[in-house]
Amino acid sequence: MSSTASSEDSETRSTSTAPRGRWHNARVLAAVLGFLGAGLALISGLLPVNQNNAEINWAPGEDFTSVTAPLVSGRAIDLDINIPCDAAAEADEDTVLLSTLPESSPGRSADGLMVVRGRNADGESSLEVIVRNLTLVSVPVDALRSEACDTIHISATPDGVVGDAGEATFTSGESAGEPITGSFGGDMRPQVVGLFTDLSPSTAPEGLSGMTAHVTVDSRYSSSPTFIKLLAMIVGVAATIGSLYYLRQLDLKDGRHHVRIMPRQRRGITTLDGIVAGVLGIWHLVGANTSDDGYLLTMARSAGPSGYMANYFRWLGSPESPVGWYYEILKLMTHVSTASVWMRLPTLLCGLATWWILTREVIPRLGRLARTWPVPEWAGAAVFLAFWMAFNNGLRPEPVIALGALVTFILIERSIATRRLLPAYLAVVVAAFSIGTGPTALICVAILLAGTRIVFKTMRERAATFGWAPVLGPFFAAGFLLLFTVFADQTLASVATASRIRTELGPSLPWYGEKERWVSLFSVGEDGGMSRRFPMLLMLLSVGIVALALLRHRRIPEVAAGPARRLVGIVLGSLGMLAFTPTKWTHHFGIFAGIGAAVAVAAVLSLRPKVVGGPRNAWLVGAAISAVTALATATDNVWWYVSNYGMPFGESFPAIGGVQINYLAFGVTLICLLMALLTHTEILPPRESWPAWMRPTGRPSWVRLPGFAHRIAAWFGVVVPEGSAGKQDAETDETADTTGKPAEKKALERSHPRRMGMPATAFTAIAFLLVATNLASALVAVFDRSPGYTVGRSNARALVGNPCSLADAVLVEENSNDGVLQPVGTSVANSLGAGERTGFAPNGIPEQIPVDTTESDSSSTLGGFEADATGDPGVDAGTTGGQGEETINGSTASLPFDLDPAETPVLGSYRRGPQSQARLQSGWYELPGRTPLRPLLVVAAAGWISAGDLEVQYGRAGKVGTEGPTNFEVEGSLPLIDVGPAPTWRNLRVPLESIPDDAEVVRIVARDNNLAPDWWMAVTPPRNPTLRTLQDIVGSETPVLADWIVALAFPCQRPFVHNDGIAEIPRYRILADRESSTMANWWQSAKAGGPLLWIEQTTKPVTIPTYLNHDWGRDWGSLQRLDPLDPEAVPAQIDRSQSLRSGLWSPGEMVG
Repeated sequence: MSSTASSEDSETRSTSTAPRGRWHNARVLAAVLGFLGAGLALISGLLPVNQNNAEINWAPGEDFTSVTAPLVSGRAIDLDINIPCDAAAEADEDTVLLSTLPESSPGRSADGLMVVRGRNADGESSLEVIVRNLTLVSVPVDALRSEACDTIHISATPDGVVGDAGEATFTSGESAGEPITGSFGGDMRPQVVGLFTDLSPSTAPEGLSGMTAHVTVDSRYSSSPTFIKLLAMIVGVAATIGSLYYLRQLDLKDGRHHVRIMPRQRRGITTLDGIVAGVLGIWHLVGANTSDDGYLLTMARSAGPSGYMANYFRWLGSPESPVGWYYEILKLMTHVSTASVWMRLPTLLCGLATWWILTREVIPRLGRLARTWPVPEWAGAAVFLAFWMAFNNGLRPEPVIALGALVTFILIERSIATRRLLPAYLAVVVAAFSIGTGPTALICVAILLAGTRIVFKTMRERAATFGWAPVLGPFFAAGFLLLFTVFADQTLASVATASRIRTELGPSLPWYGEKERWVSLFSVGEDGGMSRRFPMLLMLLSVGIVALALLRHRRIPEVAAGPARRLVGIVLGSLGMLAFTPTKWTHHFGIFAGIGAAVAVAAVLSLRPKVVGGPRNAWLVGAAISAVTALATATDNVWWYVSNYGMPFGESFPAIGGVQINYLAFGVTLICLLMALLTHTEILPPRESWPAWMRPTGRPSWVRLPGFAHRIAAWFGVVVPEGSAGKQDAETDETADTTGKPAEKKALERSHPRRMGMPATAFTAIAFLLVATNLASALVAVFDRSPGYTVGRSNARALVGNPCSLADAVLVEENSNDGVLQPVGTSVANSLGAGERTGFAPNGIPEQIPVDTTESDSSSTLGGFEADATGDPGVDAGTTGGQGEETINGSTASLPFDLDPAETPVLGSYRRGPQSQARLQSGWYELPGRTPLRPLLVVAAAGWISAGDLEVQYGRAGKVGTEGPTNFEVEGSLPLIDVGPAPTWRNLRVPLESIPDDAEVVRIVARDNNLAPDWWMAVTPPRNPTLRTLQDIVGSETPVLADWIVALAFPCQRPFVHNDGIAEIPRYRILADRESSTMANWWQSAKAGGPLLWIEQTTKPVTIPTYLNHDWGRDWGSLQRLDPLDPEAVPAQIDRSQSLRSGLWSPGEMVG
């Protein structure tokens, strides 16, 4: 008889004959408490909350001070401005009396509100009120001076914007006698980042100090539960727990009081447990992280000051509800440390728990053979580790969902095995809370659906005995329990608004956009790296193998049919349900870590020779395995951001001896297919007719494996275990020809039920080879790049008290003008052209340096959502040229990196019209003494620079005169390291340790031999700057915008915070490399409701030169100093209060 899913499947189910009245109390309490818990959960979003209010009441006072108050929502709930008419009439023309955006902000007129003393369209002196590039009202000066005009009043609300001049009327023209007023219907509220004025005590007319402005900040998400709401939630949770308790009492109606919710475990710790735990532990220290780790870390760090878990980088500060309870755990952990190795501990614990449940609960349910034969479990371990290493080593919720999916599965299986409802209802609770961590937990819905038929049958049986109320009450209470976390501090209205904004601003793709996820998986890049493709392809292959085995045999011999069928259905159903998630990222595949491993176990059990069948099928399986290997290796071994530093084949396809592995695997695929064809057509004779020494079963007489090797081979099922050889051979005459003797062949199959055969061996070996490759790659990166930065080295430093990660490895120029080399024998102004100069001129630079978008994949899909190709291409601020102050050698080109025009000459080869070759040889510059704080020689350059086009020559004195060297001998030359991006300004560098110690001087040699009109270069003098770590420069107290891509690598930098809808203005911004920062700029943009919405309106970015220590050629990213556009403005005084609001209260639509 075949094995069952678990020992409980065979338990005898008895029916109690006790009178029905005995269960009356349990039945009533289960129903009442269940519906009470469900009802309280449903109304939790409607219950009142304490709403934080924030208002700004501004008057310029006698000093006319501007104030800053960047609104996270962009627009205020309402804005009310009053300006005295008579005082406004006396203001100087072209004076901004009041605006909501500072001078020089890019959207001052287009996005903000301005009250300007100027002239109207007819050229008459007037007061103009401009809202988002449209004139709301124009008040002539004579009307301002009339007695009818007391105050200019402007009001902006979600319903419209109105402005008037009191009772004043037009005195001339077609509108003579009509009131001076204007209005815009609809939501035309201006963006508010503060209240600014051009007035000063010396220029302001008397009386203008009396103008006022009132701003009601949109702080709808800053709320806390009232006592009534807290009490309702506590009662609701208690009622739900009580209903489930009394449901258990009803389950005991079957008389089997000894049945546990989960069976008792008797298995101890095994070698494989140690291996899996060891790999997870090592990978936790040295392994790659996931893309959103910095995103979630910043959300968790800012949640405390903000008062709620806001989506920090997008969607106008909307809360994470209805998902995100898991992030509250991360918030608590940030109070201990923000180091990656600490913050990712929940992930490690989830991995260990997932493995424990997989081996103790899930795999045993596949039957006796799965419980007793270790080989399938090893295959499952390999697939599990492959998934976990690729997808689940970060802060994202996929590890929690993967664990939740397994728990849901075993609870459903337990319910099916015991015919009890409590495990099924607990599965509903687990599934609900898994969905509460992220929408990809729809995998849990697929698990519930897979067991619905049998569970619903049990529900009908209980309802026939006790009625539907005690059955449905706990069910609804269990399903709605999650709502208490969703609406813990939010309301139905606020959550609905947040969901609407997410949908409107995107990314929110329809179900048929699911193809984008798979396009990303099979692209070359972080989303489609070898480590991500392999586990997914192995899982899909496993599903195919198990499904075909079930179709062929109806049930796989010695494998529990029910769990096997449900596993296949769960995977297929989950892949379908992923189509309904709004984003299409490949990191969502991490949810399959546990379920995918379980399917792999079933696949290995299906690959035994007795299941696969003849050699033809075995060759076809081998072809499928090698094809999966070819597809998985047809990409780079690339990992996310800094995790890729030092990884072998991180920027190329994996290869052996110069031959790409995907070609080798593809060749094996063709060979296997050829062998399958030869076998099918019987060109290759059947195995039974082979000579005895060629048989793949048993121990060939010509092979004498050592005892240990033979035991390993027997354990994998490649050869027959020695202990059974004598008896089995005697019974079946293994060396005899069994052709035409089916009984003997079946006896042979029965005698060796654990023989894997080569397909199963290949499957397991390939999976473990991937795990070994991942682990070896990370370890090689740590040791090969030392002392350079790697994730593993950073985590090791954190364990010994140095948690600042990349901030300790990035070196920053404290002052770009400090360290400029001094010329020898010539002036600073003439030094660049003191040698040879042909075709280079001070103004040989384009007025605007075009950005080469081909170097950045600006059209890449982000979760299936196209980034705006016309958006910011991710170049460093201030590096695209323009016009600036005249330099010391007469150039009007704008210099980058805060270089002082009064001390910095510049020469370039750009010219219009006929082109000619250009050459530059600068004068000699004196090398300073060597010091660890000045390890680099740096040249700021722009344009197109090919190998050999720009180099530094070093030399020493060749002829010495009375006043020092008058001639120098060239000792050698070095190319400058160019990390790009071309053709913008960037810092080319060469480490001073590459220049001999006896070198005294250096000079620049540049060649532009390309005659293409857009091919040019420009250079500035070399410098030897003092470098300090980013941690030393930025520190841990200064507010910083660390882009979500880089934030995990900068745990010591303090993210700016926002509170009650008002944000703090950061002083620095940390960006990733150019391609990644393009993606970050799009994600965090004003159009997306990100922090750049107001940062770009309040600050001017200045790029500070930076370098990655011991990895001088690496484009790690960049550091920007954010200089305020109005340095004199001070933070606004905020008037705070609280109001009692219902769950349906809304101050109006939040502009998206």
